[in-house]
Amino acid sequence: MINYAHLKSQMIQLLDLLRSILYPNVFDAMEEAHSKEELEAAARRQLREILERIYREPPQYDDVIDTLFSKLPAIRDTLDTDVQAAYEGDPAATCQEEVMLAYPAFEAISIFRIAHELYLMKAPMLPRMMTEYAHSLTGIDIHPGATVGPYFFIDHGTGVVIGETCVIGDNVKLYQGVTLGGTGKDVGKRHPTIGDNVVIGAGAKVLGPFTVGSGSKIGALAVVLKAVPPNCTVVGNPGRIVRREGVAPQIDLDHVHLPDPIREHIVALERRVSELEEQMHNHYGTTVFKEDIQDDADL
Repeated sequence: MINYAHLKSQMIQLLDLLRSILYPNVFDAMEEAHSKEELEAAARRQLREILERIYREPPQYDDVIDTLFSKLPAIRDTLDTDVQAAYEGDPAATCQEEVMLAYPAFEAISIFRIAHELYLMKAPMLPRMMTEYAHSLTGIDIHPGATVGPYFFIDHGTGVVIGETCVIGDNVKLYQGVTLGGTGKDVGKRHPTIGDNVVIGAGAKVLGPFTVGSGSKIGALAVVLKAVPPNCTVVGNPGRIVRREGVAPQIDLDHVHLPDPIREHIVALERRVSELEEQMHNHYGTTVFKEDIQDDADL
């Protein structure tokens, strides 16, 4: 029988060791300084012990260990782009080390990128345990099966949900409360594909196995249930395309100053009412209100 509390403790120690290998100048999983080789040896032992507890057929875990450690340089390269995206995309960030040490999104993304590699190797249980641990720490829920490109930034992060079959392109920014989810009716590919250079505002929901085209912006609290062409702006519930652009813009992080079609309609109606009142005034010699018009209609 697996002691899950002990297994979770080992997993946390493993993640600490892996982060120390990835960023030795920022994280230190051991009280005393150790070489990269010593850290890797300790992490390999920890991972082996975890996999021995989980695997029912032991011969498989040697390949998993070797493959994961061969992937660490590529994971580091991608995480560097995530740090850069956060530093450049958040005016409150004072340095890249602050992003790594203080931003919950970096913690969630770094754990996800490790778990994703284990997921691709079909390692049982451990990838999901890792991302659920990150979820408990940060409030950011990224399924290890999701595919996420470089330069990924989640601002604030609380309440973000990214489903198993979601595909996210390069240079994408999400704000707090975003859901990239399914509708509960689909099987197989159930979650959206997000193109490059997309910004999705706070609280927006993108639900279903369709594509949000590159260069598009999804406004705060929008609910998107169908495909969005490239370089469009979507607002409202249900989501409506309120702007189309023929040329792909550079990524624009402004998700506040978006078109408001409801307000535009109200302004147009008010303008038309004013025009009609002026016409009625010219005709009757006095301002006519709705009640007067209704009285005339009853005659």
